[in-house]
Amino acid sequence: MISAEEHFQNEFLRPILKEQNELLIAVFKNYLTKHKVLFERYSPEDQANYIENTIKKDAQLRNYFVGTIIGKLSTEQYHVFVTMETELNRRIITMLVKRLQSQMI
Repeated sequence: MISAEEHFQNEFLRPILKEQNELLIAVFKNYLTKHKVLFERYSPEDQANYIENTIKKDAQLRNYFVGTIIGKLSTEQYHVFVTMETELNRRIITMLVKRLQSQMI
């Protein structure tokens, strides 16, 4: 049986992440530029770790990404989202990290 969180993730969040893909990459690249990170000089393993650690530790960046995703929800979808917000935020970040790692490394 599929959980309500997994259903919401697959039905709404994954398509939004896919739709916003180019923007999400641009936001992260802008972050790297602003913070003068020479990302291309890192090994692929270090790049993967940097993406994950930065998004998980930088609350402002993380919230920016989450806002970019939930801003695409309808009002009705948002009302459902807030009932499972903590778990869905965790899922958004997990999907985002994997997406950035697979495309930026």
